[in-house]
Amino acid sequence: MQRGQLVEESLTHSVIGAFFAVYNTLGFGFLEHLYGMALERELRARGHRVAREVGIRVFYKGDELGAQRLDMIVDDKLVVEIKSTYKLDGSAPRQVYNYLRATNLEVGLLLHFGPKATFYRLISGNTRNDPLHPFNPQNPDTPSSWMPFRPTADRARPERNTPS
Repeated sequence: MQRGQLVEESLTHSVIGAFFAVYNTLGFGFLEHLYGMALERELRARGHRVAREVGIRVFYKGDELGAQRLDMIVDDKLVVEIKSTYKLDGSAPRQVYNYLRATNLEVGLLLHFGPKATFYRLISGNTRNDPLHPFNPQNPDTPSSWMPFRPTADRARPERNTPS
């Protein structure tokens, strides 16, 4: 990466463009799920690989605690979190940052389909070099592709943030 260049600059630029294309078409007021579907279609039309409702494992001192679902991973490099609330909760950026830590990915976008289209770009210090991390490309347990989240009977499905 050259000095002054953003991490995954061309990818995030394309996703932000897709975000505004969806927002300019649909506007404000729909459910998060519908924006996610539209964004997925727009990203695929732009040639991206998209995994939606991705389940990630969360560990504590090497022990798996459970799974968490995130909205989208694009091209196996970018975490995308979608919100469609009137006012964005202050904890939303932290949520994306935790997803980055759990996936060991470096960059994430928080896309807010609110009264005004807003996005936030978050960077983590992850290098994907931790040999024990489940999403390290050299780890034989790393999934070859992201799988949709399927909660088991003993795991409650996380609540979705929907507009009031």
